[in-house]
Amino acid sequence: MKSLAVAAAVIVAMALASCGGGDGGSDALGIRVVATTTQIGALTREVAGGKVRLSVLLKAGASAHDFEPGPDTLKEINAARLVLKNGIGLDDWLDKSIKSAGGSKTVALVTEGVKTQKRDDGEEDPHVWHDADNAARMVDNIVAALAAADPPNAATFRANGDAYKQKLAAADKEIRALIETIPVASRKVVTNHDAFGYFLDRYGLTFVGAVIPSTSSEAQPSAKEIAALQDLIRREGVKAIFAEDEIDPKVAREIAKDTGVKIIDDLYADSLGEPGSGADTVDGMLLSNARKIVEALK
Repeated sequence: MKSLAVAAAVIVAMALASCGGGDGGSDALGIRVVATTTQIGALTREVAGGKVRLSVLLKAGASAHDFEPGPDTLKEINAARLVLKNGIGLDDWLDKSIKSAGGSKTVALVTEGVKTQKRDDGEEDPHVWHDADNAARMVDNIVAALAAADPPNAATFRANGDAYKQKLAAADKEIRALIETIPVASRKVVTNHDAFGYFLDRYGLTFVGAVIPSTSSEAQPSAKEIAALQDLIRREGVKAIFAEDEIDPKVAREIAKDTGVKIIDDLYADSLGEPGSGADTVDGMLLSNARKIVEALK
């Protein structure tokens, strides 16, 4: 009878752990952490080193601009001890989701202290991870948030964060060397939507224009805007249009065809790549984009 009682107790404990009940957002796999975007999720994996139970709300290929939280999202948020968000207008839907999930949660803004750029409409551009220094600052913020939520593993988080910042620095150095191989006169870029401002500024590339004249992927260009961009491409001698994997590049392809320039339609802007793609980490994504841009502009 005693053995049966012990077995029953173990089963109950496992059931409670699996649903997050009574454990303050933790189980045998570590504290439960939710990251809103693929970039935050990837950085958190590097910092956590397997010490947390991580859920990433957005999947590879999805854009935070038009994400619609569902019941599974609310369940993940409700079970978490810590929620990590981008902010800057990118994942503001999180606030409503937390309220719908049943109340307050510890939320860390991982973009705290990053250097932001202003868009044409005066708002801040949320695509900050395309600058390696900003990505490193995001790592520091994630380290601090995880350490506060799980003090016993704080030293591990700090060590992992420092190691990953070195990888970001190495990627940054390699990208600079790659960009140097592009003739200065050819360092002109047209993108599908205005999401690469941080990358272009960091590496000395000139932004000529965007097919979708907005940092939001939901906007659509007018016929007048398309015609003006085509004239600009011809006048500036632009070699290629760069479109991202997450947005239908149909209009970008038509503009490329009409202007006789190349179309590169598999960059990563709002999302990282699928696991195993080589662009499923922030440093890997930055290098992947850089190599494709350099190959098209050389």
